[in-house]
Amino acid sequence: MKNKIQKFMNSGFLFASISILAICTNVKAQVQQVKADEIYWPANQAFPSFSFPADTLDAIRVEYRSNNSEESVMFSALQGLVNKTKPSILLLRTAGQESMKWPQLLELKLREYTPDNKWELVRKYRDRISGVVLYSIEKSQHYRNLATTVAGLRNALPVTLAEYEQLSARDMKFPVLVDLTELTYTQPEDIYHYLYNIYWKECTQRLLIHHRATPYIRDIAVAAKAAVIWLDPRNVAERNVLRLFLQDMKAGESIILGWWAEERSGIGIGTEYGISTIPADYYENATVYASMNHIINLPVVPKKPELENKVYLALFLSDGDNIQYCQNALLRLWENPQRGIIPINWTISPGLADLGPGLLNYFYKTATPNDFFASGPSGLGYTLLYDAHNRKWNNTGGKEFDEYMKLTQRYLEKSGLRVITVWDEINQGQMDSYATYCRYLYGTTQQDWERQTGKIPSYVKQNKLAFLPNYPCYANGPGVFVRMNRDTIAKFDGKRPVFLTAQGESWRMGPESMVTLRKSLDSISPGNIVICRGDHFFALYNEANRMNFNLTLSSKMKITSSATSTHADHAADGTCSAERTWISSADGEKWIQFDFSQPYLISRFVIRHAGAINGMNESFKMKSFVIEASEDSNQWKLVHEQRDNHTNATDMDIAPVKARYMRIRALDNNSIGIADMEIYGSAL
Repeated sequence: MKNKIQKFMNSGFLFASISILAICTNVKAQVQQVKADEIYWPANQAFPSFSFPADTLDAIRVEYRSNNSEESVMFSALQGLVNKTKPSILLLRTAGQESMKWPQLLELKLREYTPDNKWELVRKYRDRISGVVLYSIEKSQHYRNLATTVAGLRNALPVTLAEYEQLSARDMKFPVLVDLTELTYTQPEDIYHYLYNIYWKECTQRLLIHHRATPYIRDIAVAAKAAVIWLDPRNVAERNVLRLFLQDMKAGESIILGWWAEERSGIGIGTEYGISTIPADYYENATVYASMNHIINLPVVPKKPELENKVYLALFLSDGDNIQYCQNALLRLWENPQRGIIPINWTISPGLADLGPGLLNYFYKTATPNDFFASGPSGLGYTLLYDAHNRKWNNTGGKEFDEYMKLTQRYLEKSGLRVITVWDEINQGQMDSYATYCRYLYGTTQQDWERQTGKIPSYVKQNKLAFLPNYPCYANGPGVFVRMNRDTIAKFDGKRPVFLTAQGESWRMGPESMVTLRKSLDSISPGNIVICRGDHFFALYNEANRMNFNLTLSSKMKITSSATSTHADHAADGTCSAERTWISSADGEKWIQFDFSQPYLISRFVIRHAGAINGMNESFKMKSFVIEASEDSNQWKLVHEQRDNHTNATDMDIAPVKARYMRIRALDNNSIGIADMEIYGSAL
């Protein structure tokens, strides 16, 4: 436990007046739960958590990208068997040093096994292995997935005869628990129908691994006892078998991890059932990176610029829904020296809050004020509501879609993502579902596949959530942006603000492309182009259209408070991290007051309390409080009173009230902590 507490100390979670014991109480309870149950997987969590990694990880190099490396499949399964109780094995790619970047960035200590002694890694952990599942790929490579599935259920290694002989020659002759070489199926639909009939009932149905032949993500499949399949929905026979699995899964609880033989048919069939896919076909060491500290330290949000009659442009980079992109390509883009020169909205996966919290925290810790993070399509995982290429709806809304929205809301808030890019389009009912169940959102963008007859219309739901078209939606260079928006920008007359969103293809564009783009746009309308972060963009859009927006983003807002051991501004700086939490003194009055410099029509407030949301001890949670409003800071009107609060966040709509000032007064006798506050209103 000492090492675990030290990890939290090194993560910067300690601050004035709070003891190590107070901070780590919740963490200690979770660690004990992990040890007792092998993996920690509460009902409201999409992916399992693991115990903290061993102080030194055993590392071995494997042929990760090979479709014919059964030895690598075995080692990936071994990783899952071992890491489900204590992450101790890390796999590295045979070629190059790129897979060493994250271990170095996260300061993981490694003990690397050489090719000559790699089998000793199996010997070291032989007591974790109950036996082997014997398979062959002579009839079909899909037996590799079947063997991996059975191995997870039987606590075994999947091996072909070649690996079994290597183990036996080294005095590791494990019992053959299941012999799949006797099966005669040759077609994927038959192999996976067999898996469904015989083993699916033993598998978790919260997670389906849809994965091709390579060793990637087999570790989490084995650890979580998930089925591993690979079916092509374009093939009728395969599609029918795939539907058997999907119909047993639950929207809002289940998710697919992996990829598809063809993007739109695969993502589409999952979307039909309200089940999204987190692309992860090349994601490495999931059981290691999911074992990092799950407290996400959001970056401080800079105050938005004041609204002017300008052309506001939000520029997004695509493909952040793909966690292997986040692990590899995004890291390369992140190292570009031109990052931070202009605001860029980086799409990233909310699923990293479970699957790679250390990765997410690294990006947040090293972000500049010009780096903003948004969710990829279309929330927690990739869903394709309307397939614009094939002109078909995969999902038109309803209960399953609402459940997906509720799951997405949890992960938007968990990962701190306030904007979603939606692929491709959505209908009115789905927009209402976003507005109702994803209250954390500031705004959404829709893909606009370069319509030549006009853009997708802009929409607003519940006077707060805008749906704006990305135009262009997947550009391969700055020239496409300029061509498609030149006329709009050239005709700008300065009488009212104009708002444009656009998306670039991250595989072909980067920070230098965005810098080039800004220069091109400035030449069309000098002095009128404002490229901004997504949170600022949608706040400005709402303000300009007299819609509700978060008033605490305003640079004119001033915060005062009663005595605090931290700083008054910590009450509303956009981050819920423990080190930037407002902490009251133990005695006397406890209050925070907001001055917005002018009156607004205020209709909602959000309080994120100390507690699980930022890793603080629950005893600092505010139990009882009142919210008051005033036009002059002398006469106050009660707008809400709360008693016996036990929630992590209070999100409350109130009867609209005209006010310049808002105040929260705590009624608790003990010291309290507020991680963050938001107050929403519209211009009068």
